[in-house]
Amino acid sequence: MLVLLGNGVVVCVIVLDRKLHRPMFVMICHLVVCDLLGATAVLPRLMMDFLTGQKKIVYPAAITQAFCIHVYGVAMQTILGAMAYDRYVAVCESLRYHTIMTSSRMHVCCALAWLVAIVLIGVLFSFHLNVPLCSQTIQHVYCSNRGILNLACIPTPDNNVYGLSMTWSLTTAVFVIIAFSYIKILAAAVKQGRMDSSVRSKAFHTCSSHLVVYILYQIASMIVIVSLRFPAAKNMWKLCSIMITIFPPAVNPIIYGLVSKELRTSILQNLFGWVKKKRIGFRAS
Repeated sequence: MLVLLGNGVVVCVIVLDRKLHRPMFVMICHLVVCDLLGATAVLPRLMMDFLTGQKKIVYPAAITQAFCIHVYGVAMQTILGAMAYDRYVAVCESLRYHTIMTSSRMHVCCALAWLVAIVLIGVLFSFHLNVPLCSQTIQHVYCSNRGILNLACIPTPDNNVYGLSMTWSLTTAVFVIIAFSYIKILAAAVKQGRMDSSVRSKAFHTCSSHLVVYILYQIASMIVIVSLRFPAAKNMWKLCSIMITIFPPAVNPIIYGLVSKELRTSILQNLFGWVKKKRIGFRAS
C-alpha cells in the first residue's frame, strides 16, 4: 500500500501542478506510472494468494500478468534512456533546450518509449500462440514468460532466441545512450566548471537521481538473471524477482523527492494545503 500511495502522490502532484509540466517532470511521471504498472501487476495478486491460500490463476490472467510485468521491465529502460537524453540536452544544450525539447517532442518521446515496450513484448508473447501445455504448476511467485513456457509440451527455441536477443540488444542500446549522455554532461561540467563551479553542482543534482535509479534497476535485474543460472538458489531467485517489482517502485519516489527540490516542495505544499483545507472544513461543519 505504501508503494502505491507514494507513487500515486507523485503522479497526482505532477499532473495537478502546472509548474511541473516540464519535460523532466513529465518523464518522471511516466517513470512512476511504469513503477505502478509493475507493482500493481504483482502485489494485489500476491496479497490475495497469501490471504486466501489459493495459489491458482486462469491462463488468460497469467498471460496478462506476465505481459504487464515484462512491459514494465522494458518500459523502465526505454524511459530511463529518454530521460538521459533529456538531461544531456538540458546541460549541454541549455540555451536551445526549450527549442529542442518542445512539448510535442517530449510527448512523442514518451509515447515511443511505451510503444517500443508494448511492441517488443507483444512479439515475445506471440510465440505463446498454439503452444500446448503439459503442466499446470508455475515454479514462481508470479507469472512470467519463462515460467509459462516451462509448462510447454514442446521446445520453444524461437521464444528463447528472441527473448535473449531483445533483452541484450535493448540493455546495450539504453546503456550506450546513457553512457554517451553522461560522458557529454561530465565533459561539459568540467569545461564550464572552470568558470563557474555552480554548473558542476547543477549537473550533479540534475542527473544524480536518474543515475541512481538506473543503477539500482540494473543491479536488481542482474541479480535475478544470475540467480536463474543456479537451480539450487531457487528461493533466492523468487525473492529477487519480487524485489525487482517492489524495490524500484518503493525507492524511486523517495530518490526523486529527496534530490528534486521543486518536486519535494510541490508535494509538501499540496499535501499540507489539502490537510489544512480538510481541517478548516471539519471545524466549519
